[in-house]
Amino acid sequence: MLIVTALGGNALLRRGQALTAENQRENVAIAARSLAPIAMEHRLVVGHGNGPQVGLLALQGAAYGKVETYPFDVLGAQTEGMIGYMIEQELGNLLPLERPLATLLTMVEVDPDDPAFGNPTKFVGPIYPKEEADRLGAEKGWVFKADGDSWRRVVASPVPRRIFELRPIRWLLDQNTVVIAAGGGGIPTMYEAGEQPGGRRRLVGVECVIDKDLATELLARELGADLLAILTDVDAVYVDWGTPNQRAIRSASPEALAALSFPAGSMGPKVEAACRFAKATGKRACIGALKDLADIIAGRAGTTVSAEENGIRYAEVQGATS
Repeated sequence: MLIVTALGGNALLRRGQALTAENQRENVAIAARSLAPIAMEHRLVVGHGNGPQVGLLALQGAAYGKVETYPFDVLGAQTEGMIGYMIEQELGNLLPLERPLATLLTMVEVDPDDPAFGNPTKFVGPIYPKEEADRLGAEKGWVFKADGDSWRRVVASPVPRRIFELRPIRWLLDQNTVVIAAGGGGIPTMYEAGEQPGGRRRLVGVECVIDKDLATELLARELGADLLAILTDVDAVYVDWGTPNQRAIRSASPEALAALSFPAGSMGPKVEAACRFAKATGKRACIGALKDLADIIAGRAGTTVSAEENGIRYAEVQGATS
């Protein structure tokens, strides 16, 4: 099978953990131990989050006052390379030496008129107490929203429209390469209004972050993937999450799952991406914990979204792991 995975930022960097290179590498090594057995049996594309990393680079850049902080498209390219390097190295330490791996910087087009630019929802960077978030918001003009009991910066997250590097990704897959692509949702780009000399349009970067789940879904759909696996630090999709009545969803039709409401900054995009893929392709999309990847693929863990399902089926055992 061709399996496309989306590694959540919290799967690569645990919530509240210090944003050190050592911590990130340790978590990537853990992720590689789940990914390597899958890569041995299937063709594999790895997408990943980058919210904490982009936020850290933005903070580091803001601390140097002699030049303007680099825009989010450039920071996205930097983190694609950084995280891709770690994934390549740790996966390469587990796979046969002859198995090729490649990280591809991936530009993704967004619509300049996307309504998301008027309502930022995408979390980036570390968590803050309310007082620190208020100070940074006043000082830098950043927008913050609650993330659990803490606060995080949010930026616009427009819907991905097109992935520009599909042809080289297909070529690499034909060579049995494990491809790391569309990291962090890809590098956000858009075309400027009007044509340039020669009738061409000018592609430019955009100050936003594309949701990695929606970008990976688009990539999986365009590549004709057999399975989309959205991996995070929670073992399934839950209704009434965080309450005594919480229940894990074992399987659902895309229509039934899409009718439920989930937080826009966390589980919402994952559910939306899984429903889009299942409805558009007739194939399975799964959401669950990275450590359970093999069981998720086999249908024994996580939440499976499939057009073959009828309604929603809940897991017999309740309670989340993280």
